[in-house]
Amino acid sequence: MAWRIALASIDDVLVTEHFGRSKWFYIRDVEADGTSRSLGRRDVQPLCSNCEDSNPGEFSVEPFLDCTAVLTAKIGPGPQKKLEAAGISVFEGPAVIDEAVKKLAAYYVRTRHPQNA
Repeated sequence: MAWRIALASIDDVLVTEHFGRSKWFYIRDVEADGTSRSLGRRDVQPLCSNCEDSNPGEFSVEPFLDCTAVLTAKIGPGPQKKLEAAGISVFEGPAVIDEAVKKLAAYYVRTRHPQNA
């Protein structure tokens, strides 16, 4: 059992991407001890090209339904609310992925957050 995490990243090393501009998300399964296994890259349709100046397109949570959380450098309130309404946690801020998944695992263990089946 593990937590499946979607990461807004261009290289699967750093969380650097704005959620709405991301063309893909790296997917990892994270174990309680903080180790993770990469499941590869999942392509998505970006919501906008410059999310500060434009209205984002229609957003579907479907590509993330098997995920426990999304880690992104930045996210707008609309997509964040939709993800959270679907039971997907959102964590915002640039990060080194290996460090972030270890912290997330420790947080989930501490809060007894249920793991994906």
